[in-house]
Amino acid sequence: MHYPQEWLQGASLGESIACELRLHIINGTVKPGEIISENRIAADFGTSRSPVREALKTLSNEGLIRLERMGAVVLGLSMKDVEELYDVRFLIESFVQLRLARADQERLIVKLNQIIDKMELAVKYRDVTDFAFQDLSFHEAIIAAAEHNRIMHLWTSIRQIVMTVMLITTEEIFSEGEDKLRTVIEKHRTIVQGLESKDANKIQQVVQAYFADSRRTLHISLPQ
Repeated sequence: MHYPQEWLQGASLGESIACELRLHIINGTVKPGEIISENRIAADFGTSRSPVREALKTLSNEGLIRLERMGAVVLGLSMKDVEELYDVRFLIESFVQLRLARADQERLIVKLNQIIDKMELAVKYRDVTDFAFQDLSFHEAIIAAAEHNRIMHLWTSIRQIVMTVMLITTEEIFSEGEDKLRTVIEKHRTIVQGLESKDANKIQQVVQAYFADSRRTLHISLPQ
């Protein structure tokens, strides 16, 4: 598995290298305890060591590696780490969706339904990458609509890891067949219905159910 090139538009070389390494660390291709060499990565990507250092610093800030004098030690992403990541996502989306219950959401609802249509197309064309990207875009649109700078800053700090986890789990979901994909799409429709209701209790129930199911998918999709 490689990181989708279309997701890297506008990214610096260091960011691109970080994305590729992040994917290999999270999917278990590069295992905890392995040493990452600056020189080896620079050779693999045909670049100088400067963008490699940028990439390693990013991964270190995310807690995926530990920088040392001779390179970096892979820490990986444990299931506990991923569950905590989804706890943060749940807290963000619970807050944001309840906040949106008090706002005019007409434009957001239109946008979310358009994204769901794109998810349907991705299923039709068996496009794992686009399905994962639309899934991320759906949740990001909700978070952005809240217009809360600190929440957006928090989301941005976990966005790249979330995107990578989504890519891996989406590949697993596609392997389970179209019925499973339809179930995922319906979960997103339910979120839209919750927002349309403007009912705080319903919204909270929908968000809780969504993330409870997402955690079950995580345990199936990610290396233990």
